[in-house]
Amino acid sequence: MRHRIHLFLIFAGIFICSHSFAQDSPSACSAAFLDGKLVVDAYTPTGKCQLAPTATGTLTVQTAELSSTKSIPVDPIDFKVAIRDKATGTIVMYSDKTYRQVPVQEILARCKKGDHIVLLTTESRYALPHNEILIQ
Repeated sequence: MRHRIHLFLIFAGIFICSHSFAQDSPSACSAAFLDGKLVVDAYTPTGKCQLAPTATGTLTVQTAELSSTKSIPVDPIDFKVAIRDKATGTIVMYSDKTYRQVPVQEILARCKKGDHIVLLTTESRYALPHNEILIQ
């Protein structure tokens, strides 16, 4: 009987811990989009995000319906923007604002070739693996 109680407590503890950790883990895939087009060239671990300094359009971060043939933005999410300086690696907030969309040319006006636009989600439930965009 004692053995069963110990096993029950162990399994209950594992369940509670794994359930708690799952709440903190990102559960929704999101991606950066420019005018509804995915910024990353491939939503894979080796995918690259790059923009020309002359790019224009509306930059958003959205949950996404992803497959091997298409990438569909679903719901916009809140995000913040920072810029990582190529020369020093320093990351500076672009603005204190939280965005759902922002004209990319306004951000690019403060960037130089080799800098990165860094996108930050405001909630931990969103996974944003391709969060840095290189300025070519």
